[in-house]
Amino acid sequence: MALQRNSMDGTFDYLARLKDAGDVTGSAAAQVGGSDKIFDAGAGRFDARVIINISACEVATGNEKYQIMVQGSTSATFANGVWNLGALVLGDSSVSLETVDTAAARHQEIAFCNEVNGNLYRYLRIYTFVAGTIETTGINFTAHLVRKV
Repeated sequence: MALQRNSMDGTFDYLARLKDAGDVTGSAAAQVGGSDKIFDAGAGRFDARVIINISACEVATGNEKYQIMVQGSTSATFANGVWNLGALVLGDSSVSLETVDTAAARHQEIAFCNEVNGNLYRYLRIYTFVAGTIETTGINFTAHLVRKV
């Protein structure tokens, strides 16, 4: 009898890393190596998942909220044409609307497609919206793309 698994496999490609480790204490676009990371998905439809590995998540004051969004844009610089393609809401349970506070976790996944209502959003990035009282660390995570095959 075959053993069933509840996780999907994917190949890690460093060029598809959308955020490297580092605390996020305010709303901002994700960075890799100190620079904003924008991934060019090409001229066609792109179905994928973003794997989020959370190493720390501050929930000390009871009102911290972190919304990690996969954003797409028609502009290579994200100057315009920005659309939220998928999101993960984390933080204190009073604002994340879950029954438990977010803790460090091996991974969370955000499934998305870069085509919305016939419009293609070729350029991709991670943007983290932070709300509430952040005292020290905020949230620390890495993020990378895994294309659906």
